[in-house]
Amino acid sequence: MKSLVAACCAATMALASSSIAARAQISDDVVKIGVLTDMSSLYADATGKGSLIAVEMAAADFGGKVKGKPIQIVSGDHQNKPDVGVGIARNWFDNEKVDAVFDVPTSSVALAIQQLTRDKNKVFINSGGGTSDLTGPACSPTTVHWTYDTYALSNVAGRAMVQRGEDSWFFITADYAFGAALERDASNVVKDTGGKLLGNVRHPLNSSDFSSYLLQAQASKAKVVALANAGGDTTNALKQAAEFGLMKGGQKLIALLLEITDVHGIGLKDGQGLILTDAFYWDRDDDTRAFSKRFMEKVGHMPTMIQAGLYSATMHYLKAIDAIGTDDTTKVMAQMKATPIHDFFARDGHIREDGRMVHDMYLFEVKKPEESKGDWDLYKLLATVPGDQAFRPLDKGGCPLVKAH
Repeated sequence: MKSLVAACCAATMALASSSIAARAQISDDVVKIGVLTDMSSLYADATGKGSLIAVEMAAADFGGKVKGKPIQIVSGDHQNKPDVGVGIARNWFDNEKVDAVFDVPTSSVALAIQQLTRDKNKVFINSGGGTSDLTGPACSPTTVHWTYDTYALSNVAGRAMVQRGEDSWFFITADYAFGAALERDASNVVKDTGGKLLGNVRHPLNSSDFSSYLLQAQASKAKVVALANAGGDTTNALKQAAEFGLMKGGQKLIALLLEITDVHGIGLKDGQGLILTDAFYWDRDDDTRAFSKRFMEKVGHMPTMIQAGLYSATMHYLKAIDAIGTDDTTKVMAQMKATPIHDFFARDGHIREDGRMVHDMYLFEVKKPEESKGDWDLYKLLATVPGDQAFRPLDKGGCPLVKAH
């Protein structure tokens, strides 16, 4: 009898333990995503409010719950400062039960958040930051780099320009991690395809006056003046380049990172003929148009690649949790890497062991005013570049996670 009672007790305890474990698969009974972005400065249009809304749209479209547990979205403005970003994220992890951080434009902030999420074993899905070091020397087992990077931007547009004879370059570069990585990756492409570098100049983040930098670019006589910056810095430089007559003087201008909101702000008169690389364009097909229409109704402009990428990334993250029944970081990362991405953003996308989400990239030319049929009809597609050609080869990035083959 004692043995029978003991066995029953053991079975009851095991069942209770199993039940508790099953209920505890979603930590804290909530799936909580923190959108850390630039709400107030030079990247606010490309990320900011639109990034938050893209994540909220995905959560709502998923049904607002995963395995019966609510999805909650919080947001923070990192002000393009690594210490501010880390402070927000640390508080999220320590006090607010946040499971994953999304977006994080500004590469210096992204690199700092990547280290924190690695230390805390939390998921980090980056859409806004550009440096290819996120999947290179600084790669992390808890990070996915979703939308673009400096290697792909440089490789797609830079290679195309050099191959058509625009083979001498001068760089105007933002003086922080993103600009340095973009110039480095583009310089390598120029040299590898037979071009030459005639010089560079660095400018502070969030500059308003580019006159001295543009004069140095003019004096270099380079065929291509490459802008290795982003957001408000790029639009300011492009507008002032038009005033200085760089293109009328025969030089070509390439903005290595140019979002659709930037082009819309510049206008086709000043932007026409610019070559750019992008991961997304609203008018590509019926699926992109359907998402973009919904987004525009909420935000007031067409989605940038960063914002479209965030919707895609959020859905993939939530689907992974739903498939395996847990938000455990290690298990979720494994599931995301094992599952291909098929949606309006990426066709046959996949996540490599270094964290790079590989998908097609697109080479566009900005239309002339007379070619445009509407307010956001801005791009002509020149080429679709398959992901394995656009992004850096897996064995060339220096990621310690990549096993030797």
